[in-house]
Amino acid sequence: MSKFWSPLTASLVPYVPGEQPKDKTYIKLNTNENPYPPSPKVIEAIQAAAGDDLRLYPDPTCEALIAAVADYYKLPAGQVFAGNGSDEILAFAFAAFFDPAKTILYPDITYSFYKVYAKLYGLQSELIPLDDSFNIHPADYAKENGGVILPNPNAPTAKLMSLDDIRTVLDSNPNQAVIIDEAYIDFGGESAISLIPQYPNLLVVQTLSKSRSLAGLRVGFAFGSEELIDGLNRIKNSFNSYTMDRLALAGAIAAFQDDAYFRETTEKVIRTRDRVAGELAALGFKVTDSKANFVFASYPDKPAVSIFQQLRDKGVLVRYFAQPRIDEYLRISIGTDEEMDAFLQAIKEIVAV
Repeated sequence: MSKFWSPLTASLVPYVPGEQPKDKTYIKLNTNENPYPPSPKVIEAIQAAAGDDLRLYPDPTCEALIAAVADYYKLPAGQVFAGNGSDEILAFAFAAFFDPAKTILYPDITYSFYKVYAKLYGLQSELIPLDDSFNIHPADYAKENGGVILPNPNAPTAKLMSLDDIRTVLDSNPNQAVIIDEAYIDFGGESAISLIPQYPNLLVVQTLSKSRSLAGLRVGFAFGSEELIDGLNRIKNSFNSYTMDRLALAGAIAAFQDDAYFRETTEKVIRTRDRVAGELAALGFKVTDSKANFVFASYPDKPAVSIFQQLRDKGVLVRYFAQPRIDEYLRISIGTDEEMDAFLQAIKEIVAV
């Protein structure tokens, strides 16, 4: 700990991303990346943008990208915000909509960055327990609060809330912002974007990192009423007006122009996910009903941390969370069929001993 740190810096426990080892080549199933490359049109657009114009600042309003995304989702451009990955947008949203004098609500088992943001901004938070099957119950969020954030599907549980359940949460909180984090929505869920005309308190956050194979480009979006989008822009322009570079803007536009490729690769991931979940269940694993690009699984006869380490020794990386209620589960990102076959073979060897 440095004497130069502020009290806030000293108090923070930062988010820890998935392991990115460099000691050898692994089958990497630990960071929920898409196993398939981006659309060829994305690569072409980025290459075309990598020219003399890089000496110039990018468009701070992201006008062309926002217009393309608004058209794709059939929304007014004023209801779309673009930023440097959904994590940055979530950080802006915590600052824009959550009051430190009030308590925000989110699940006890969820994306661990929420707790980091709450601490960073000095927010009070209450963790609402999931039930024993890892379900979110809308009635639990019908209490006095300063805002709600829910991932749908949830991470790391992979479980999906229905739009009716989201409506119930929105109806219970008409005077507070409700953020629905849809990083994995394209793998089997229905987006809450369709609810925006009815709910001025709804902010939906998405990313191109997962279903559009662009984790390396860092592009995210928020969708909501114009007053919410204006709030995000006030925070962004008080922090960094140029959050998206020229290459990211060009690549993101191209990603939305190749819908056929997006649907093809997403369907591949879904098919592989369902096959792997079935094979794990046949081996005796308890597997949640996943609507994400990963599965969440527990084996009753071996500790999860032991399976995690043995998989690593065999060259397969998965994610293990040493925290209450889920320390007997592993989160397994879906790779190609060949990668998942290798994973399943390794798992069979481990559980057979």
